[in-house]
Amino acid sequence: MAEQNISPEQLKALQEKIKQMSPEELKEFQKKQCIFCQIVEGKIQSRKVYEDDKIVAILDINPANPGHILLLTKEHYSIMPQVPDDEVAHIFMAAKSLSNSMLRGIDAQGTNIIVANGVAAGQRAQHFMVHVIPRKANDGVNFTLPQKSMDLGEIESIGNKLIAALGNIVNDEQMPISKVADKMLEVKSPAPFKEKQPADKKEAEKGKSGIDLDDIAKFLGVK
Repeated sequence: MAEQNISPEQLKALQEKIKQMSPEELKEFQKKQCIFCQIVEGKIQSRKVYEDDKIVAILDINPANPGHILLLTKEHYSIMPQVPDDEVAHIFMAAKSLSNSMLRGIDAQGTNIIVANGVAAGQRAQHFMVHVIPRKANDGVNFTLPQKSMDLGEIESIGNKLIAALGNIVNDEQMPISKVADKMLEVKSPAPFKEKQPADKKEAEKGKSGIDLDDIAKFLGVK
């Protein structure tokens, strides 16, 4: 997106507008700024390998390995909890087929199927997607997970909390999706836009969206 010359007053007005948006308005705002929504709409060129009425699969231009696919929802969802159950099922059935196509078509020896669900999990784009990555032995891609020690009491406590949370979800008493999104998409920018602000001020300006307004300003090309 081309850089824009926006005054501090205009930037402040934009920040205030974002903070006052309803969840529906915020979603539409995010959709208009989302590069992946523009790819879905054909406004940005991509190499598609699959498309239907709900999803599109494109080749990553900076792949972990050649053939790395980004499987995108056509509707703008930021995180997995926002995606309807039938679409989640559809996405992963497609991921299964795409994985098989790698094994048969480009001699992959295995695949990684990955979702970065939330900023703490490594999500960098505010558009839900599934990565399908072809693998070969000694390809230099490392997804080795650390193995941490826990005592039986900690394991039992965490298990009880997860069981209780699952019960609440089944009974439709879970945390509202808007609050889940705020928590999962909270961004703490290491290099704030403009001059550095105290942490408490940054938190105050973040607003109900849970999105760092500095990051939005950077995305819009504001200086």
